[in-house]
Amino acid sequence: MELFDFIEKSPNAYFAVDTMAQELKKAGYERLNEKDSWKLKAGKYFVTRDDSSLIAFCIPKKNFKGFHIIASHSDSPAFKVKPNPEMKVGEAYVKLNVEKYGGMIVSSWFDRVLSVAGRVLVDAKDGVESKLVNIDKDLLMIPSLAIHMDRTANEGHKYEIQKELLPLYTSDEKKSLLSLVAKEAKVKEKDILDADLFLYNRQTPTHFGANKEFIGSPRLDDLQCVYGSLEGFLAAKPTDYVAVHAVFNNEEVGSETKQGAASSFLSDVIDRICEKFEFTKEDRVKALSDSFMISADNAHALHPNYTEKTDPTNKPVLNGGIVIKYNANQRYTTDAVSSATLRKLCKKVDVPVQVYVNPSDIPGGSTLGSIATARVSMNTVDIGLPQLAMHSSYETAGAKDTEYMIRMAKEFFNE
Repeated sequence: MELFDFIEKSPNAYFAVDTMAQELKKAGYERLNEKDSWKLKAGKYFVTRDDSSLIAFCIPKKNFKGFHIIASHSDSPAFKVKPNPEMKVGEAYVKLNVEKYGGMIVSSWFDRVLSVAGRVLVDAKDGVESKLVNIDKDLLMIPSLAIHMDRTANEGHKYEIQKELLPLYTSDEKKSLLSLVAKEAKVKEKDILDADLFLYNRQTPTHFGANKEFIGSPRLDDLQCVYGSLEGFLAAKPTDYVAVHAVFNNEEVGSETKQGAASSFLSDVIDRICEKFEFTKEDRVKALSDSFMISADNAHALHPNYTEKTDPTNKPVLNGGIVIKYNANQRYTTDAVSSATLRKLCKKVDVPVQVYVNPSDIPGGSTLGSIATARVSMNTVDIGLPQLAMHSSYETAGAKDTEYMIRMAKEFFNE
């Protein structure tokens, strides 16, 4: 599976996890359920939580020393469809009521063909069934206001989400969104109990540039890192450490959910592995002290039109390799020890390394590394792949950097 295939199959977190689950099954990984007792031995396993977070792990044949983890996230900023979404506009149109999820570049959602995907919860004989649904056609658009009606449109604008960012859906008021969802899910509309549905950009990923050296795509943050971690994980053959591919939902809204990096998900999995291999409490502490996590979430590259927004001495660029992220206030987990570990690893497999630090007068974002390690403490480094237009509905990255991530991840999981 190529990066573009993975992104197109993953319009949101639910589909990203489902796509990974299918790839893991093909590779011989056994699916576990948190509700069941786990009978673990040396082998390949994965488990999901809330259909939107996934942890896969490979236990080596001999006694393992600890855990090698790459953690990334499955979600991206988008618009979520509210309950009872249809809103009539006079006798002419129906638009959908939506709300913002995550810190998006709002303007990037205008005048793009959109659709809806997510999960529906259906009334079934033995309880409630969850089904994925993707209305795989050009369905919606958020039209801009013409320049003639707002002569100051190019002079800066504060968007009113409830007014200006509602997508045009239809002129047929009898055609409910739920009816389309039911048709796609192959269920009766009356059996749908609820749903988690999000808009997504229909524009397909592409290569561009004089030498096709760049890529443009929705959801590069953070599916590019998710994909690189997964491919390296599947290609590796761990010998001394449990290899762990961890992907969490809700990073874009703070991770404080039952399936986010702040949840018990990772520690629960580690505890259950340690328990099945009869680790004492001291053994677990020793294993974690000999473990390592790579928190992988894309990084800001030098922007060709805003060079002043980049630190004066640390300027990561597209196709320049993996970016190590630093922050004195611990918004990133990197320190000299974890950085040195990653640098040595990358040197071994000829992967170039760059550095990102926020300009001192520009507050930066944070990611899941510090959040996850507050629950499961181990040496951790924050990295990303360089990109532009982060949190746009269509982002830009380098064509070479995904391969660097895969090469590094494979070696890390092999170590």
